[in-house]
Amino acid sequence: MLKEALKSLFTRDLNRLKAEIEQYQHEQHIWHVDRNIANSAGNLCLHLVGNLNTYVGAELGKTGYVRDRPLEFSLKNVPRAELVRMVEATIKVVNEALEPLTDQDLEKDYPQVKIVEGGSSVAFMLIHLSGHLAYHLGQINYHRRLLDL
Repeated sequence: MLKEALKSLFTRDLNRLKAEIEQYQHEQHIWHVDRNIANSAGNLCLHLVGNLNTYVGAELGKTGYVRDRPLEFSLKNVPRAELVRMVEATIKVVNEALEPLTDQDLEKDYPQVKIVEGGSSVAFMLIHLSGHLAYHLGQINYHRRLLDL
């Protein structure tokens, strides 16, 4: 039951991420920063894709993904279509990685040493990652509504 709920939440929120990127009226605004807004929607999108491909895809799904976290924040002007393609691929990776997990797998310790306050199980880590996705999704939504004029 938990696995299905997590798959549903990740799919829902990644589709919302895709929709946010698609809703920018002007593609260049995806990369806009202003005053105290240090991260553009594009960089947050790259960060979420990198985060989920690392902690779900590579660790649980054994995809072989290798993360370049600094690039998630330094890369600029990736075309909107490419960002959307990356999010769509991430939906597939996350669902394929979660599908074979059993209730017993969810209770095991998360395989990578990752300090997340409050727990160390696979289930806890996945819940944490879902919250991380939702947090940055909210930032992207505000970024789009405030800066995409």
